[in-house]
Amino acid sequence: MLNMAEGVARLDALATAPAVATLTRAFADAGRELAIVGGPVRDALLGRPTHDFDFTTNARPDEILQIVTPVSTARWDIGREFGTIGARIAGEQVEITTYRADSYDGATRKPVVAFGDDISGDLVRRDFTVNAMALRLPDKKLIDPTGGIEDLVRGVLCTPIDPRMSFGDDPLRMLRAARFASQLEFDVDPDTVAAIEQLRETLQIVSAERIQGELIRLLATDDPTRGIRLLVDTGLMAQFLPEIPALRLEVDEHHHHKDVYEHSLTVLRQAIDLEHCRHPGQSPDVPLRLAALLHDIGKPSTRKLEPGGGVTFHHHDLRGARLGRKRLRELRFDTATIDTVTKLIELHLRFFGYAEGAWTDAAVRRYVRDAGDELERLHILTRADVTTRNKRKAHMLAAAYDDIERRIDELAAQEELDAIRPELDGNKIQQVLGIGPGREVGEAYRFLLDLRLDEGIVGPDEAERRLRAWWAARA
Repeated sequence: MLNMAEGVARLDALATAPAVATLTRAFADAGRELAIVGGPVRDALLGRPTHDFDFTTNARPDEILQIVTPVSTARWDIGREFGTIGARIAGEQVEITTYRADSYDGATRKPVVAFGDDISGDLVRRDFTVNAMALRLPDKKLIDPTGGIEDLVRGVLCTPIDPRMSFGDDPLRMLRAARFASQLEFDVDPDTVAAIEQLRETLQIVSAERIQGELIRLLATDDPTRGIRLLVDTGLMAQFLPEIPALRLEVDEHHHHKDVYEHSLTVLRQAIDLEHCRHPGQSPDVPLRLAALLHDIGKPSTRKLEPGGGVTFHHHDLRGARLGRKRLRELRFDTATIDTVTKLIELHLRFFGYAEGAWTDAAVRRYVRDAGDELERLHILTRADVTTRNKRKAHMLAAAYDDIERRIDELAAQEELDAIRPELDGNKIQQVLGIGPGREVGEAYRFLLDLRLDEGIVGPDEAERRLRAWWAARA
């Protein structure tokens, strides 16, 4: 609940921060208006940490640059055409933007840039009322022309103007509604939800890179499921990640199975909880969260209704990995993220064979080898994938995973498992077999790697003897 007295005190503290005070003096001396705007004001009122300083002013970009140059240690003007000048002041990174009065053509989300002279006109063109407030300096007056304070108190996201006009101007704002709903734990105004449903197809004019950026920001929140539900319920998710709404499988009255969509959201929440527990204080692990959300996307296309009421999803792990790779490429994710997510999807079922019967040391080594650098993420995803309400089964699976992690640690201590290699390298293989570089060296290498995985360290002499025997048998 918003406490106004405390909120005012936090705004006062925000205005006296060294970077803010320095800019306030500089713009006042130049005879120009200045205000902190948007997120910093909202977060100060809510008592949330403030990470960035955004300002707005009636000064034009060239004049902003002149004003900040004497009081800053660095400056950048890559946003100059949009009226934005960046600078580093008193150790803080700040952005100062000229009042804007843009218009949109409806065909793209790129505005026709026009500078304004009035702060209220600038605020009205912003995405949501809670982001359309400003703290004018140096008098510390709160400017709130669209009722942002009231919406903060209610915990509701509304657009400053008719949401159909706002989203029509910039469809990316529909994705931002989902992100802020999760980030602030706010509800979205019903008229705003209706506008998203009506205008969801206009998201097509937004670039894949912009959509990817908002999806990453949503997944980086403490609980993205509120925003994901909004995207799915309004049909917006189907525009760029249709595999998620497809998880809402129709349940046949004679064939019962777990609700895959709800299961996936539960896995995502549990993965985030485990991430915080196992790695407190670290930045959000977005690739892990993507994998948790997408891990079962292969189920709809592999579902088979069996006689007697059973349902199977054979090979949904492999199918899901292929679907995930295709979709993430279309969303322009980087190669490293795509490889991580698809590997986790492909391997997320592997552990359940261990729960059904203890593995040999060789099987544990293979599990580690196949997971590679993603082993810790796989630990978290596999544990999060247990959503059964059967307490006995949940306890059994947790105990089994405790056991496999213990064995991995023991084997790692004994054999440096995280760097498993054959005991003979490629050069030694060529020397022993009297061959040059080529396909046979790779085959011999894989033979020795399997020997290492199956039996552990046998020693270089024994490895050489086995290699010669393998080569002779092969010949």
